[in-house]
Amino acid sequence: MTASPGSLTPAELAQIESANASGRTPVLFVHGLWLLASSWDRWRELFEAQGYATIAPGWPDDPETVAEGRAHPEVFAGKGVGAITDHYVAAIQRLEQKPAIIGHSFGGLITQKLAGKGLGFASVPIDPAPFRGVLPLPLSALKSAFPALRNPANRKGSVMLTYEQFRFAFVNAVDEAEAKALYEKFPVPGAGKPLFQAASANFDPRSEASVDHKNPDRGPMKFIEGGEDHTVPHAIAYAAYRRQLHNSSLTEFHEIPGRGHSLVIDAGWSDVAQVALDFLAKTTA
Repeated sequence: MTASPGSLTPAELAQIESANASGRTPVLFVHGLWLLASSWDRWRELFEAQGYATIAPGWPDDPETVAEGRAHPEVFAGKGVGAITDHYVAAIQRLEQKPAIIGHSFGGLITQKLAGKGLGFASVPIDPAPFRGVLPLPLSALKSAFPALRNPANRKGSVMLTYEQFRFAFVNAVDEAEAKALYEKFPVPGAGKPLFQAASANFDPRSEASVDHKNPDRGPMKFIEGGEDHTVPHAIAYAAYRRQLHNSSLTEFHEIPGRGHSLVIDAGWSDVAQVALDFLAKTTA
């Protein structure tokens, strides 16, 4: 199925046009739940300095700023894994070169879906949300998702994390001052639908939270996991890695000790980015 390019915003189309005009190898970033595409700004600057062309589309209807997102939580409601994936498919289809794909949290799940469609030359899921076939469900993951899952009505709505919820789910591995600063800067309301889809994936053969992990065109894949992540604990990330080992392409796993779910936005983000850069360099050598 061909995704419609009409869902892409003028800003996203401009990023794609710039990447194509540059002639550089493109890298596409996929953000996760409760964040916006701007959470990748420092990553994009670093990867551009290393010679890549980067694009970071948002999810469908994402606002431009955190302030706008917090003021209008309704814009996030109802966005599911399928529609979000289609949005990124539309972006990739307009690129003149196949990109590397890097995604965090639910963006890590979508990264694997895109790779399973053969759309990336390499991919890096970071603390990825679980897909159908990933069975472990640690208590910390349930607690992290509980703000949305506790009310069935949230499936069609959106939920903003309180500071205490964000502290547990994202920033448990940083000090209080950094945790509060990150809460002020980054989170927006998150769509409830992806969480319900992931939670029910193993009971739904047609779940959108499914991944083709056997496609021979998947390309090399490296999982990166924060060792102290509450939202996507080791058991979930490693189970996804084990499923991806069924693929014939290179598949690697890298745990970064002492890091939580905020590892792509907190003070240690560049260490994580360097792991991804090193992997891409290896796949293009």
